[in-house]
Amino acid sequence: MKRLALLTALTLCLAARAQTPADRVDPFIGTTNFGTTNPGAVCPNGMMAVVPFNVMGSERNVYDKDARWWSTPYERHNKFFTGFAHGALSGVGCPEMGALLTMATAGELEVDYKSYGSGYRDEQASPGYYGLRLDKYGIRAEATATPRSAAERYTFPAGKGHILLNLGEGLTNESGAVVRRVSATEIEGTKLLGTFCYNPQKVFPVYFVLRVSRTPSAAGYWKKQRPMTGVEAEWTPDNGKYKLYTEYGRELAGDDVGYWFTFDDLAEGDQVEVRMGISFVSTENARRNLDAEQPVGATFDALRAAARKRWNDDLGRIRVEGGTPEQQTVFYTALYHALIHPNLVSDVNGEYPLMERSGEVGVTEGERYTVFSLWDTYRNLHQLLTLVYPERQSEMLRSMVDMSREWGWLPKWELYGRETFTMEGDPSIPVLVDSWMKGLRDFDMEAAYRAMRRSATTPGAENPMRPDIDPYIERGYIPLGFYAKDLAGDTSVSHALEYYVADAALALLADSLGYKEDARLFRDRSLGYRHYYDKEYGTLRPINEDGSFLTPFDPRAGENFSAAPGFHEGSAWNYTFYVPHDVEGLTRLMGGRRKFVDKLQMVFDEGLYDPANEPDIAYPYLFSRFRGEEWRTQREVRRLLNKHFTTAADGIPGNDDTGTMSAWAVFSMMGFYPDCPGEPYYTLTAPVFDRVEIDTGRGTLRIEKRGEGYIRRMTLGGRPLGKYRIAHDELTGGGTLVYELENRR
Repeated sequence: MKRLALLTALTLCLAARAQTPADRVDPFIGTTNFGTTNPGAVCPNGMMAVVPFNVMGSERNVYDKDARWWSTPYERHNKFFTGFAHGALSGVGCPEMGALLTMATAGELEVDYKSYGSGYRDEQASPGYYGLRLDKYGIRAEATATPRSAAERYTFPAGKGHILLNLGEGLTNESGAVVRRVSATEIEGTKLLGTFCYNPQKVFPVYFVLRVSRTPSAAGYWKKQRPMTGVEAEWTPDNGKYKLYTEYGRELAGDDVGYWFTFDDLAEGDQVEVRMGISFVSTENARRNLDAEQPVGATFDALRAAARKRWNDDLGRIRVEGGTPEQQTVFYTALYHALIHPNLVSDVNGEYPLMERSGEVGVTEGERYTVFSLWDTYRNLHQLLTLVYPERQSEMLRSMVDMSREWGWLPKWELYGRETFTMEGDPSIPVLVDSWMKGLRDFDMEAAYRAMRRSATTPGAENPMRPDIDPYIERGYIPLGFYAKDLAGDTSVSHALEYYVADAALALLADSLGYKEDARLFRDRSLGYRHYYDKEYGTLRPINEDGSFLTPFDPRAGENFSAAPGFHEGSAWNYTFYVPHDVEGLTRLMGGRRKFVDKLQMVFDEGLYDPANEPDIAYPYLFSRFRGEEWRTQREVRRLLNKHFTTAADGIPGNDDTGTMSAWAVFSMMGFYPDCPGEPYYTLTAPVFDRVEIDTGRGTLRIEKRGEGYIRRMTLGGRPLGKYRIAHDELTGGGTLVYELENRR
């Protein structure tokens, strides 16, 4: 029995060791609780994402895109499948993309999604793959992806089967499409996308080429006819219905159009494959992308294996040992989510849509990236890319600088060549500065600096990045009522706080480049947050046009994303400590170290901290700025990880924000965190794992944990560490970082 037990234990150990990083990813994490991730097939930072679409068409759905504000093509509780979407966003708060819907059906042809949609079961998802079984038809539907194309495999029952392409529906709020027959097995076309976050003019096309693997017995178009009344209605039997075009074979355009392929006399188990290439430049480039990434003879299984290898290569740059299996799943899933955006927008020939120059095309020597959700990602995700994927981050930096050349400004929240101006601040600056200060220099910093300075000094009437900059420069703050309200209401304090962080980073850069006067100017501006500090409440408080504080004032107003004057998606408590570039100055304003620490602890104890809100996500690391209080950072980080990051479908604390929440978990579980955007420093905390190895641009960073509990002692390269804040160069070049823990503080 002992020998059997030993053999069993050895077998389990070997099986665990044989696991690859991709085996530890669960793409269903974050697919409910408004995490807005999805389990679709995608490659790291890929243009293409093949995503199950289950948010329309049935009362069986718990969440329906047409019944409420909805920003994701998939929700874990829903059970009505209406196809695979091609091109989707992960972790965003506004509806967009999620179009080009392909669906397989059996029996008689039906093109109304409310009728052809199906319940499903047997879902499977892993990096680069998704599959399910359609209850209504007995069809097995599977999908995988290359960086710019999709492959789907449908296994049919005996009888008649169909492949549908629905161009009328999707997650996007934009409409309009064209589809054209190229041959019996190939179609091409375009779909208009856009209007992200209430930006009706920010539209853009996606082009596609779709092929089926066998010649259909019949094929054709469909279009939803407009409703007619009176005599006009008597002329058409398709009034207000979906009209099938069976004797027309050129091209079709409209708001609600589609194409169908029919296959008669299928045998049990027959398979039809669908291959699709996309481009944001042209149909010809979509075809080039498809041909280059899916050459003749490439099988579905080979493409799936290649996608998985891409994920293992990327995820494998960080290797962890120890912790529980659940913790490893949380970690690698978070890393997976952090590697979805920004994503490719350039085609295999290097062409891409120029920024805000409609119809114009540029050519890049490397790769061009898009989906710069920078208000979110400037805080930690780009720091993760800089550390572990520096070659990719460098191409993203070059993409950002090139955007400034193309239309004059760095991106704020860029989407496929359009600036949506979503959220506030000047977030490109900390990203570029942070990478530069950490040694990534393979981009034109002089051009970047000119663009940064332009947005930091241009008057508001001519400044789309900082339209409310005038009082910020003249007074050092932005009063209530100065800037026209957006859908979030007056967010003047939030705007100013973001500018302070950007200007602090710009001051660091100016100093390093030798622009001393600029450095002093921007550093002084970054300290304007002091105007907002109110001793009565001990928080930042909005200021009226006449210079007085807003009255009445409730520092808790704005909780749970309710509206609050001066603050965007948060309360004064979510923003008051967001002065990462001058913690010492804020401490003095609050009356010293003890009052600062006690007030910060109260934020956690009284539930005022929001783990899903960007401005306060670094709050736990502020404790470690004070000697003797570092244990509070370790306690709060551990508590937040255990409570909010799990292997359940709701295992992300709300919107993942294109990987920002996930990047927080990745850093926190490894034992260090980038505490101030733009500054090349990290705050250390107790890691979750016994051993971490991180491949960086400078070699391999090794981290070891000995014992459990709170940090008793730390060494770097064998030398004792007496501080909890460490420079990037010191961390990455100093040897093995060892944490010695004990069960007392």
